[in-house]
Amino acid sequence: MTATASSGGAVAPTPAGSAPTLSAAAVSAPSVSSDGQQDFDWELGSWRSDVRVLADPLSGSEEWLRFSGTSDVRPLMDGRANVVELDISGEAGRIEGLNVRLYEPQADRWSSTFVNMRDGLLTSSVYGGFDDGVGEFYGKDQLDGRPIEVRFLIFRLGPDKARFEQAFSDDGGATWETNWISVDRRIHR
Repeated sequence: MTATASSGGAVAPTPAGSAPTLSAAAVSAPSVSSDGQQDFDWELGSWRSDVRVLADPLSGSEEWLRFSGTSDVRPLMDGRANVVELDISGEAGRIEGLNVRLYEPQADRWSSTFVNMRDGLLTSSVYGGFDDGVGEFYGKDQLDGRPIEVRFLIFRLGPDKARFEQAFSDDGGATWETNWISVDRRIHR
């Protein structure tokens, strides 16, 4: 997920302009495997996604756009990869995209790359994994021609609920502005 958009699910309503965060107590830790290849196994299936997107990131804007729809997560290559198919819509239009995730066993990490179907372009990848039930992924991208840092967080809120947050930084990661919040609720496995 990067400057174009993110994949994931929905978000609980919060006041406009606020960027809610979760405490460690709110996160359900998944079972730990000997490597990270199974990190996303819990997410396989279909999800109802409620999404809020900051209308104009890193501009001081406090306008949030709301979308809802579905996310379908499927394994590929015996679990060494997976794909998220996102289809959400709202008053601002429709977002269709794919999030392709690949496991890199040598580094015990995942890459995550978003494809916005509107323009058919891949965003820059974010890289990371899970620690104590929280997924943290970081990368570099551009927004309106200027370099930015990207952070993507994944919180398991139980077996059938998850929260995804994307944030940008234009000061080298000193401060972050959350611009995509998605809360997913499982439809079926």
